[in-house]
Amino acid sequence: MSVTRDFSSDFMALAFAEAEAAGARGEVPIGAVIVDPATGEVLATAGNETEARHDPTAHAEILVIRAAAAKIAAPRLAGCDLYVTLEPCAMCATAASFARLRRVIFGAYDPKGGGIEHGARIFEQPTCHHRPEVVGGVAASRAEALLKGFFAVRR
Repeated sequence: MSVTRDFSSDFMALAFAEAEAAGARGEVPIGAVIVDPATGEVLATAGNETEARHDPTAHAEILVIRAAAAKIAAPRLAGCDLYVTLEPCAMCATAASFARLRRVIFGAYDPKGGGIEHGARIFEQPTCHHRPEVVGGVAASRAEALLKGFFAVRR
């Protein structure tokens, strides 16, 4: 899906800061932010922590959903937006659906591991009970460069 509306570069900038911090820790550089657009409040930020936690589910999106839900003391984040630097995988897309997020805004597309526009296409499945609005490709070239730079050093 192409970007047709203006989405806050400030929130995506926060996601990139989290991604860069994750990369500096040796994690795959993906960052995420959850925002309450009604107030403009950033509820939570996170970067990948799968290596540090020895946890394959410690993706930035999962961590930020958990932190935001804890902050508002509710299992649903209805009305909130998720900004993330890479297209969420199937696990993270499902978590976004379960959290009832209003919108998912992501940077780079992920043809290999994405779960929204690629792969499982979670939100298109008939068993998906909540389909957030999706905006992909926001600052995609920056996200792609960050990931390519990270993996170039490791290969």
